[in-house]
Amino acid sequence: ITKAMNLVSSSKLQKARTRLYETRPFFKETQKIIADIVTGSEGISHPYLDARTPKSTVIITIAGDRGLCGGYNANVCKEAFQFIKTRDNVSVIAIGNKSKDYFNHRKQTILDSYTGISEKPEYTHAQTIGKQVLDLFVNGGADEVYIAYTVFKSTIAHEPTLVRLLPVDVDRFEQDEKSGKDKQAHSLTVYEPSAEFVLDYVIPKYVNTIIYGALVESSTCEQGARMTAMDSASENAVEVIDDLTLLYNRARQGAITQEITEIVSGANALE
Repeated sequence: ITKAMNLVSSSKLQKARTRLYETRPFFKETQKIIADIVTGSEGISHPYLDARTPKSTVIITIAGDRGLCGGYNANVCKEAFQFIKTRDNVSVIAIGNKSKDYFNHRKQTILDSYTGISEKPEYTHAQTIGKQVLDLFVNGGADEVYIAYTVFKSTIAHEPTLVRLLPVDVDRFEQDEKSGKDKQAHSLTVYEPSAEFVLDYVIPKYVNTIIYGALVESSTCEQGARMTAMDSASENAVEVIDDLTLLYNRARQGAITQEITEIVSGANALE
């Protein structure tokens, strides 16, 4: 069973990595556009950018629907739970059965939950979640929104990460250094009808993209973690079988030896 699950996860991992590498460039370009608008428009003010006093917080936590994947589910949930301890009024949007069960067990407020999407997320799932958190943020239901997910480093290296989704933290965007000519061209950029209007359109796309990117990253990590866990389980099972076979053979040989000894002793007693 473990060998079969290892092969299945290996196949799913290849597909998930392909989807991940296709998603990352779009995500980075969206970040770049928002950073360019903000840095190029002095004195810009926008509801999605303005920080508030955090009276209520929503955290989206992405875990898997199934187990047998090592510490993948527990690690990201622990990362989110450590953050929850630093806030007073926190609601959780749980993605995956394991995330839902983890926070239910710890009596945390679960605002909503999404199951059945962890292994094969679609952009429509991200749009649904993104619309929900944007409405909460705009209507005052949340003063800040965070997302906890697992970043894919390699097949065996995964990093639980917590990112602030709203208000958008432009300072954390990594921008490449630009030449003087680029800066001059950037300063002449005009956004019609206004930079705020462009942000109204771009930031919801950015929120949807970062959620989708997090879903894809987490999906890739889940398959990698399951593949590694099943490989270790297969190796451990072989060792256990070898140890038990040795014990069985010793016990069988001991029983045979005892029977022979009893037969010989009986024969000697009759003489």
